[in-house]
Amino acid sequence: MHRVLITDSLSKAGLKVLEQTPGIEVVIRSGLTPQQVREELKSVDAIIIRSGTTLTAEILEGQERLKCIARAGVGVDNINLEAATRAGVLVMNTPSGNTISTAEHTFAMMLALSRNIGPAHASMKAGKWDRKSFQGTQLAGKTLAVLGLGRIGLSVAARARAFEMNVLGYDPLISEEKCKELGIQLFRDVDEIVTRCDYLTVHTPLTEETRGIINAERLAKMKKGVRIINCARGGIIDEQDLAAAIESGHVAGAALDVFVDEPPTDRRLVDLPKVLATPHLGASTDEAQEMVSIEAAELVVAYLQRNEIRCAVNMAPVSAQEMVELQHYLNLCYRLGLLSAQMIRGQGLKTAEVVYRGDAAARKTRLLTNAFTAGLLEGALDESVNVINATSVAQARGIHIRESATGDCENFASMVSVIVETGQGRFEASGTIFGNQFMRLVRLNEFQFEAYLDGLLLIYRHRDVPGVIGFIGTHLGEDNVNIAQMALGRRSQAPGGAAAAILNLDSTPSAETLSKIRAYQPDTKVDIVRLPPANAGLPWLTAR
Repeated sequence: MHRVLITDSLSKAGLKVLEQTPGIEVVIRSGLTPQQVREELKSVDAIIIRSGTTLTAEILEGQERLKCIARAGVGVDNINLEAATRAGVLVMNTPSGNTISTAEHTFAMMLALSRNIGPAHASMKAGKWDRKSFQGTQLAGKTLAVLGLGRIGLSVAARARAFEMNVLGYDPLISEEKCKELGIQLFRDVDEIVTRCDYLTVHTPLTEETRGIINAERLAKMKKGVRIINCARGGIIDEQDLAAAIESGHVAGAALDVFVDEPPTDRRLVDLPKVLATPHLGASTDEAQEMVSIEAAELVVAYLQRNEIRCAVNMAPVSAQEMVELQHYLNLCYRLGLLSAQMIRGQGLKTAEVVYRGDAAARKTRLLTNAFTAGLLEGALDESVNVINATSVAQARGIHIRESATGDCENFASMVSVIVETGQGRFEASGTIFGNQFMRLVRLNEFQFEAYLDGLLLIYRHRDVPGVIGFIGTHLGEDNVNIAQMALGRRSQAPGGAAAAILNLDSTPSAETLSKIRAYQPDTKVDIVRLPPANAGLPWLTAR
């Protein structure tokens, strides 16, 4: 049974999705302190939050059961993404649920600002009839600059075109072809676009790059009489710089739905007569709240029940079908990581590289590399490592994991090779998948064979002379250790040279037996490697 914690208000429609899903238990806890949230997270698999809950590094640290966080909304600035990733917790948001509501609120704010609707309404309520004081300006023919052409930015741009506005757009990723198709003049430089507009609206996420993107310097470059709208995130526009620009008369007015502090503690900007302010209402419609709640619930169910990753903000998305197709490759890479870690034990890991060939090269290799890294680091750390946090855990320890891919694969339809550099040398191994599920080790350093990549492995390096295999079998038999499978490989076709054998055993040989095997030849080397049994799933996939 998967337990899902709800700490903020969630619509009944979203709760219904969770409650009607078999295998999901809903835990509703509101009004919790940060310490109480931390304690509750210890016994749940997922949490759905809105803006009322902040998940800090302190709250997320050491959360071994928690698998995913879903934000019922777009912004994830109330979630410490670095800490979540480090803890191996998937973070997802709901980018499409409140698109229309936020775009409509942006336009409502722009219209109200242009026609002085707020102060005119207050004047009427005060019993006055003052038409001269509230003369406004029309939108048609004016130029609107949209900073951030994501879902909401594009939705605002479409409405602006319908109002016969000239639309300029800034976005570092969108293509020029897409903008031409939508009638948007694209700019790649913020300093250039701000000089061209009569209105400016921001629709970027709040990041270190976008924090204060509209500041005193850029406000000074704008036309006198420009109007500013922010229904995205507080902090994208520097509030003190905007207040100063309005007070000086350079900026004609601003319409703000979001603030650095909510509610605002510094009233300087909010109380200005030329500022129209609302209390973060962009997504506050019945339709938007229902949609983001349903979407958040569906994201959690998809991940917990089918390992499907959608709308993730700290890893690549993976559909349920893709995950089914990837599982055997993930398992292969994970086992190659476990094998490598045990073969280089005590040698000092420096760097590693994963090379994908054939069909494997066409898969989501970053995810596969994370699976290898998880296996490589798992036994050496006292923290959980999985496909979400493997890269950050490795980087924190100065371990560099590279990857490369090629369509060429001489002997197999697909192959994954790993090369690990240590303080004492180099270790290499290659694996493949036969059929749809059978994982095989096909290379170990210079030796080639087809060995089962599961269970207990005895890896025996020796000189290729008669009697060696019989000697091993005799002593294992005397120790009551059964040999399930065996694969042999030698460096050259001629007998007498270096060779290797991999034996899959049903139980662990005694220390005495291993000592006898090691002493048989002067150049013998014996390693015991423990891998998951055949058909065992990955430990960090949630579906069982």
